[in-house]
Amino acid sequence: MKIIEVKLKDNSYKIYIEKNIFEKIAAYLKENHENKKILIVTDKNLEKLYVKALNKTIQDKNFKTKIISIEPGEKSKSIDTLKKLYEDFTNFNLTRGDLILTFGGGVVGDLGGFAAATYLRGIPYIQIPTSLLAQVDSSVGGKVAVDLPWGKNLVGSFYQPKAVFIDPELLKTLDKRFLHDGLAEVIKYGCIRDESIFRTLMNYKDDEELLENIEKIIYTCCNIKKKVVESDEKDLGERMILNFGHTLGHAVEEYFNYSKYTHGEAVAIGMAEITRRSEELNITKIGTHNFIKKILMKYGLPYKRIEMDKEKILHTIKLDKKSSGENINLILLNKIGEGFIKKVSIKEIENYI
Repeated sequence: MKIIEVKLKDNSYKIYIEKNIFEKIAAYLKENHENKKILIVTDKNLEKLYVKALNKTIQDKNFKTKIISIEPGEKSKSIDTLKKLYEDFTNFNLTRGDLILTFGGGVVGDLGGFAAATYLRGIPYIQIPTSLLAQVDSSVGGKVAVDLPWGKNLVGSFYQPKAVFIDPELLKTLDKRFLHDGLAEVIKYGCIRDESIFRTLMNYKDDEELLENIEKIIYTCCNIKKKVVESDEKDLGERMILNFGHTLGHAVEEYFNYSKYTHGEAVAIGMAEITRRSEELNITKIGTHNFIKKILMKYGLPYKRIEMDKEKILHTIKLDKKSSGENINLILLNKIGEGFIKKVSIKEIENYI
């Protein structure tokens, strides 16, 4: 088992990475949360595949449990679904002495985590991410949120989990599109911090070899994120670097009503487009955009933005959480492996998209 400790002032916790980790989760719960009720938030696909087995393993440790399953997909990350979770929490008589497990991808983790953060002003929770995107990124760092009709993650909080359990074996049932969706976030880490991630991904001959080595990739990405989160838990400075490709990416997702592109696909477009423009503006080393384009093509990720109404895109970007007054913090690259934050006026943003 690989273990990473996220060391924070008040809410430190560990990330456990190991194949076939269900029994370890049950043992951890028995040791740390005895006699508490446990509520599992998941989606309907995962309930059929895994959650009933996990639930039985937990019940064997004499916990009282309840499973809440939401519809899969970004559209469930809404105020309406959140209200339904609160209703289910109430019906289960959930208290601040109980525990929530979020078992799923980024949508389940963000939604369930935000519900945990806000119900009764905070219920302890544990993240069990099942998608590559969630395993390398969204399950770590305590960012939880729901979407509004006019923007992604506009209602959210920083609420750290008590632990994160990552089982790479869960990735074997992922559809190819969603495996590659998560690779967009892996590529992001290569862009902003570690060029070796690029070389590694380019050298794999196929997805089978990728999955054989995925545990190491997950560990590398989580370790990068843990260091960034430790230095800036509340996203006031360095942590913004993790949003490379996301400013335009979130706008693309919202523009197409979360139906045309997955999160990773939209971020891929965002990374490629912002780097193409920053090269043209002589900010980024020439050839960087082509390098990103090659790796995105290798894994079937989009790199060209299709035509969209520029005014609508600009309006969405102005709502971005990295905006501050008349400025927005854009994440750009000097070159692969060296990301930085550039403060740009809202009036200048057109030059970068």
